[in-house]
Amino acid sequence: MRFFSHFSRILLHNRSASATLLILSSFSGGGLIAYADSPSDGERPISIENEKETKKKKVVVLGTGWAGTSFLKDLDISSYDVQVVSPRNYFAFTPLLPSVTCGTVEARSIVEPVRNIIKKRYGEIKYWEAECLKVDPVTKKVFCRSNIEENLAGNNEFSLDYDYLVIAVGAQVNTFNTPGVWENCHFLKEVEDAQRIRRSVINCFEKAVLPGLTEEERRINLHFVIVGGGPTGVEFAAELHDFVHEDLVKLYPSVKDFVSISVIQSGDHILNAFDERISSFAEQKFQRDGIQVLTGFRVLSVSDRMINMKAKSTGVEASIPHGMVLWSTGVGTRPLVKDFMEQIGQGNRRVLATDEWLKVKGCEDVYALGDCATVDQRKIMEDISAIFKAADKDDSGTLTVEEFQDVIEDIIIRYPQVELFLKSKHLLDVTDLLKDVGGNDKEVDIEGFKLALSHADKQTKSLPATAQVAAQQGAYLSRCFNVRDKTISNPEGPRKFRSGGRHEFRPFRYKHFGQFAPLGGEQAAAELPGDWVSMGHSTQWLWYSVYASKQVSWRTRFLVVGDWSRKFLFGRDSSRI
Repeated sequence: MRFFSHFSRILLHNRSASATLLILSSFSGGGLIAYADSPSDGERPISIENEKETKKKKVVVLGTGWAGTSFLKDLDISSYDVQVVSPRNYFAFTPLLPSVTCGTVEARSIVEPVRNIIKKRYGEIKYWEAECLKVDPVTKKVFCRSNIEENLAGNNEFSLDYDYLVIAVGAQVNTFNTPGVWENCHFLKEVEDAQRIRRSVINCFEKAVLPGLTEEERRINLHFVIVGGGPTGVEFAAELHDFVHEDLVKLYPSVKDFVSISVIQSGDHILNAFDERISSFAEQKFQRDGIQVLTGFRVLSVSDRMINMKAKSTGVEASIPHGMVLWSTGVGTRPLVKDFMEQIGQGNRRVLATDEWLKVKGCEDVYALGDCATVDQRKIMEDISAIFKAADKDDSGTLTVEEFQDVIEDIIIRYPQVELFLKSKHLLDVTDLLKDVGGNDKEVDIEGFKLALSHADKQTKSLPATAQVAAQQGAYLSRCFNVRDKTISNPEGPRKFRSGGRHEFRPFRYKHFGQFAPLGGEQAAAELPGDWVSMGHSTQWLWYSVYASKQVSWRTRFLVVGDWSRKFLFGRDSSRI
């Protein structure tokens, strides 16, 4: 909010040994105006324009992942006092974490220090390496604690005030309360996780070659199990297979025949979020590579040596031994977010809900991005009567095709499920939509209007918890913040159709640019916009080019490409470092 000072001063102005009296007066509508009393010859009245004093709004950002970093990179901080709180002082390019586990890419190559990212030409963004413990939406405070464990001077806990809060803390691993998972499994969410997995893989091989072990013990130590057949689990299995057969078998030739990799998937197929052609290709590729895929199994418990599971179709239980287990079955809500949800009346939900403008429902001036939140898309049937009334310009009680056509574009902007509905029904325009519900193609009444759009809400879909979604949300919210003070309407303003004016801030729309699934052996699969599917060696090179271009800085871009080149020339590093 801008504040204008109201004051007047009397200054003594000395010029050419003569005294001139200046009266400076301020008005709320403008700057300072100076009047000169009896100016000397050759002098003219002086006019001074002073900038209005401003008090910057305080913006606190929690998290430095994809969502938080994208928001900070594009934010114009000239109007905001920005403070960032995160327990890690770097941004990590998480899609390459499976490559870090096996030394294809080094950990340092995919991270960029936060302080490099937040450096701005004008202004300053403050960063605090700490963990947020609690959010108080009533007093607009966040309570934090430093995660630096060294015994240094000073207090570890502090609080920050905010005018706007951006929650982008991501999510944690979802274990579904399966016994033994936290104690006996590895996860792959952070860079530190990838480094631990790398050390564990080498440990399994070093243990397996010790003298005095039976063949069965060597076989158990070298059985690597991945629970979860999603992108992370499949990519790790592929990376591990290449690491073993391209590098480790040369260093540990005596145990090469004891190595095995298994993927346990509760669904009927791995990569079930991809096109079924990609799922089938991946399963066939793994079968050729000797990677065992166990579909239709649910893990019951994990011990230090065994995994107990049950076949979903028959109910038969089975146990398999393991040397190392990676748990990759989805994401869950962090304790900080759960506590916040309880405070704002969302305690019965599984994830924090926002509206289409990424504003947390039931809470003022708080926004949530990325994996920690989901967009709760408003249903068109909740507003169908208001939309009909706004579209019926002549108050005739019916909509002509022209009136319907006049609002359909704005309906699609506000309710994206309508566009998905039209595409699913292969309807090209409003006339086709009216004919589809059995009406005439000239006009429609309120009941026909409701019938035409009654099934659109069934197309509402939750956004996937991916880096692509989080990055787009961060960029979108920063654009909203950059123009917030330049518009006179409410950023989350009412539904506006052509008869009532355009939206000042359009709701967030996710645009899917495709997704990749590296499958090892220099082969990959890709699902591209326009229902394009690509698989094979050429897709792997496309993967290389896309992932190199998406790095957050030129430094990391050169490091990643250098790591790939080193791998081709010299192989992967098998040390624990």
